Amino acid sequence: METRWLEDFLVLAETGSFTHSAQARHLTQPAFSRRIQALENWVGTELIDRTSYPTTLTPAGVVFRERAADMLNQVLATRALLQGMKPLPEDTLSFSVPHTLSFSFFPKWLTQMEARFGQLACRLQASNVHDALLSLVEGGADLLLCYHHPKKPVELPPTHYAGLRLGVESLRPYARCGRDRVPRFRLPGTREAPAPLLGYAANAYFRLMTELILDNAPEPCHLTLRYETDMAEGLKNMALEGHGIAFLPQSAVTREVRHGQLAPAAGDEWGVDMEIRVYRRLKPARPAVETFWSFLQDQYAPI
Repeated sequence: METRWLEDFLVLAETGSFTHSAQARHLTQPAFSRRIQALENWVGTELIDRTSYPTTLTPAGVVFRERAADMLNQVLATRALLQGMKPLPEDTLSFSVPHTLSFSFFPKWLTQMEARFGQLACRLQASNVHDALLSLVEGGADLLLCYHHPKKPVELPPTHYAGLRLGVESLRPYARCGRDRVPRFRLPGTREAPAPLLGYAANAYFRLMTELILDNAPEPCHLTLRYETDMAEGLKNMALEGHGIAFLPQSAVTREVRHGQLAPAAGDEWGVDMEIRVYRRLKPARPAVETFWSFLQDQYAPI
């Protein structure tokens, strides 16, 4: 049995979709299905009810789901121990956060929380959206911060996870500007002179949000892809150098817009709003986690 089979199974149990799970695991659907079948062969029984849609777990699958998360957590904890990592102190909170939120939102949010709650000891794990979510599911983090949009929802069932709305983030197009604060490039571009796009890689969350914006754009858009990466900070730096238009979260460019380095490359109709959420597992946690979560419940609305 391979640990990646457990990871595959846990993702499928969360999403209820072979297609979405395969995409999240960066596999073709046939390859993902073969790995789930290999896990079922190893267990000796069917874990997935393939007669229904969305995909559901068999009674054996429900039992195995609880065991799988614990098994994977034990494997990862043992590896960490053997690699010389110290266990997390009892009063330390472990946060799993996508890269963009770790740069733009988390530091200021933590300052605000400490002003009301008191000083916090934290460990921050920054990664892509999929791995950040998986860290919570596998028990590698106490709390998950993430984006949420109805077109790309966070697939965490309320029977196992609790969530709170922390705020709203806007994704908008920006380009370098001069002292007159006029952007060097603007949307929608023209057929003769398409606007240079600084885009996100295929598996990036903001790639999906950018496509949503362009699909709902008020007029046809003419773009030529100039550069691609999976991190918003990388696109922001390219935009600051004047290489094109980048769709960036508002919180990541507040300083640059205020100082006249970047300017919106289109009106507000060329944007999308996303919720910022925090999640935790419902199973009992360390006292430090329970205390801080109780405080957050007094500050924010539940999902």
